[in-house]
Amino acid sequence: MNIVYIDHYAGSPDMGMEFRPYYLAREWVKMGHSVSMIAGDFSHLRKINPTVSQDMQRQRIDGIDYYWLKSGQYEGNGFRRAFSIFRFCRKLSRWKRWIAKTLQPDVVISSSTYPVDSIVAQRICRCTDRKLRRSYRTKHIHEIHDMWPSTLKEIGGMSARHPFVIMMQYGENYAYKHADAVVSMLGHAEAYMREHGLAEGKFFHIPNGIVLDEWESPAPLPEKHQKRLGKLRADGSFIVGYFGGHALSNCLMTLIEAAGKLDGEAGQSIRFVLVGDGVEKKKLKKTAKKRGLKNITFLPSVNKKAIPTLVESFDCTYIGTVDSPLYRFGACMNKMYDGMMAGKPVIFAINAPPTPVEQCGCGIIVPPEDTDEIVKAVRKLASMSAEERKEMGQRGKDEVLKNNTYRKLAEDFLRVMETK
Repeated sequence: MNIVYIDHYAGSPDMGMEFRPYYLAREWVKMGHSVSMIAGDFSHLRKINPTVSQDMQRQRIDGIDYYWLKSGQYEGNGFRRAFSIFRFCRKLSRWKRWIAKTLQPDVVISSSTYPVDSIVAQRICRCTDRKLRRSYRTKHIHEIHDMWPSTLKEIGGMSARHPFVIMMQYGENYAYKHADAVVSMLGHAEAYMREHGLAEGKFFHIPNGIVLDEWESPAPLPEKHQKRLGKLRADGSFIVGYFGGHALSNCLMTLIEAAGKLDGEAGQSIRFVLVGDGVEKKKLKKTAKKRGLKNITFLPSVNKKAIPTLVESFDCTYIGTVDSPLYRFGACMNKMYDGMMAGKPVIFAINAPPTPVEQCGCGIIVPPEDTDEIVKAVRKLASMSAEERKEMGQRGKDEVLKNNTYRKLAEDFLRVMETK
């Protein structure tokens, strides 16, 4: 099967996020399929962006053919990012006949944060080569990462009348109405999609997951991380670990406040380790320093392949969210599955339908932005025996191994391609 996978922000383990397209594509290549990844040359999510001199420049990465479009650089979420989105989609439309004729896809997957790429993907699936008097008819699957434009309105505070929001709403409705199937990482979004044009039987839930070989042969931590974490372990500290972006949406200021309430508390030493980077990191460090907190350690981000080694040093992991109605669609953070795979209990601050953490009983769910409840959860886990925590964490690991390896997810996705 020839699969064309369109994701403006697609990356790889060496480049950085987004990882999901790469991991799914790699599994399909292992199964004997051909995958062409069409992406923009710049993404704010990547640590390293490719050097691209011309549109549709080809680069082969682990058996996957990446085709780069020059979409333009930007910073933040302003006009330049919006321009990059429209530039990518315009160029994708310009190359639609070449894609249909040269790559000859059996299925086209449109898979970006924003939904307007689905319009171009549908045109690729239905384009006509007038010179050859040939019409192409290809399956189209739209993959949902985030709920745009709901995210723009409910977290970004943008008006429903904003021209950009109107365009995103049109793209979303178009995708639900015209795609042969919709694959969503969010398990509770079907009702909303049905309200916006999705026909019965077209919704499929395929969440994120883990890559087994990265857990079987993990990369080592940088020396700085090894020394700091090794000292905490040697001191007998109970370590609450966070890894990932330091952004407002991760609600880390609430974790800092919880650390403040536990700093210097009699009994077992409880330490908080925050690993990663982001726009809020300077503010978080400044707040911790201003309050004189001695139980917080900030460390730089690590390569994704070193996450298993990192989490092994934690006694539990923390995931935080803001209190937003957006989570009514569910939660599917990569760090949730990484925390579960590590076999460590998870403290999950979220207001959402039941998550895998709650369903398999591998952690504690607390209300978002609630400092006192986080403190209670930390104390509860710290008071458990190591064996009790291991038993709790093992339930999460068993769940991930059963349902969330990328091999299993790729097989589930392939069945959608073959049947729709």
